Amino acid sequence: MIVPLKPLALAKSRLAEVADDVLRPRLALAFAQDTVAAALACTAVRDVVVVTDDPAAGASLAALGARTVPDAPAAGLNAALAHGAHAVRARRPGAAVAALNADLPALRPRELARVLSAASVFTRAFLADAAGIGTTLLSALPGVELRPAFGGPSRRRHLASGAAEILVGGVDSVRRDVDTAADLSVALTLGVGPRTSRRLMTGAPAPDSP
Repeated sequence: MIVPLKPLALAKSRLAEVADDVLRPRLALAFAQDTVAAALACTAVRDVVVVTDDPAAGASLAALGARTVPDAPAAGLNAALAHGAHAVRARRPGAAVAALNADLPALRPRELARVLSAASVFTRAFLADAAGIGTTLLSALPGVELRPAFGGPSRRRHLASGAAEILVGGVDSVRRDVDTAADLSVALTLGVGPRTSRRLMTGAPAPDSP
C-alpha cells in the first residue's frame, strides 16, 4: 500500500474555516496516522510505504510500522505515487500495489479489505470518493504499472485509462477523504480514528453539521 503525504505545512488549506495555520498541519498528520494505522491493521495489506519529504511526518508514520521513502521526483502527487510503486517492487518485484489517500481518518480495516478483495479480480481498479468525482484508492496487479491520475475529477481519468471502477457497498470509510469542514463533519459521524479524535479535542472547534 502506497500513501502519499505532502509537507504538512502545505496540507489541508481548505480546512481554514475550522483550523488555523498551527492546527491544520497537526490535523493532516493525525489523518495520515489514522489512515496508516488502519491500513497496517488490514489483513489484505502486507506493508505500507509512505512517500513524503516531511521528516517529522515520516518519523511519526515510521513509528507506526510504515516504511517511508522520500519524494525523489518532487513532481507532484502522481509522480510520487509512481515512485512509491517502484520502491515497493524494488523489494518485491511480484507485488500487487495500491495507492491510498492519506486523509481517510475514519478508515476501517475490514472495509479496506473488502475493497482490495474486489479490486483483485481486475488488472487495474479504483474506488471513487464519496462525491463520485475523485479517487481514494487505485490498485494494480503484479507486473502492471499503477498509472495514477489522482487530483480533481480523477474518477473520469481513471475510467478513461482503462481501470475498472470498484462497485461495492458498505465501504464508506474508504471513500470518505477529508478536504473541507463538511467532509470532516461526515467523517466524524462515521467515527474517526483515535489520533484525529484527540487532535480535534485538544485544539479544533467542532465543524458544523451538514
